[in-house]
Amino acid sequence: MSLMSLSQQLLYHGYNGTEGWTGFVNEGTWVIFAIILVPVYIMLVAWFTGEPRDTKSGLLGVSYLVGLTSSMWIGMFVLTVIIGLVFYGGAPEPIGAPGP
Repeated sequence: MSLMSLSQQLLYHGYNGTEGWTGFVNEGTWVIFAIILVPVYIMLVAWFTGEPRDTKSGLLGVSYLVGLTSSMWIGMFVLTVIIGLVFYGGAPEPIGAPGP
């Protein structure tokens, strides 16, 4: 058994990475955006169609949501790259080579 196959067995326990579903969009992403975020979508629509209407406050709320979401996603992406480099010897798939 080579060192590479041993490390694959220890890290992946016999599973092959993200076979067939590489990169950003996979099952979890669809569940989050299509089901879990429905209340947020309703809230956003209500900001602009409800009574009383205040477009300035609605745009301020949208900018806060975009800012918070972007900071979380970018921060987690940076942490993922750092973890990949430190513990797995290379950057994850959007940056590095695909697959284990």
